[in-house]
Amino acid sequence: MALVKAAEARRKRAELKEKLKMGSTSLRELFTTAEQDETIGKMKVLAVLESLPGVGKVTARRRMEEIGISETRRIRGLGNQQRQALLESFGTS
Repeated sequence: MALVKAAEARRKRAELKEKLKMGSTSLRELFTTAEQDETIGKMKVLAVLESLPGVGKVTARRRMEEIGISETRRIRGLGNQQRQALLESFGTS
């Protein structure tokens, strides 16, 4: 049962990252969804940012550092100001 649940969570996260990459969902939509969806809420911020179009590992880490977000921070753990700073930084308001 736990293996099935874990596989489902991985599939869901991979699907979401792909949607971000293709531009069919936005960072703002992801933040909204994460409030209700525990699987998305537990995703690491760094992994999400690296999935955005034109954002690589270096850019994602640098922006997180500028904003003051730990590399290990998860979506659910972000404060309102951190979310707003990310939205402004990555061009989606």
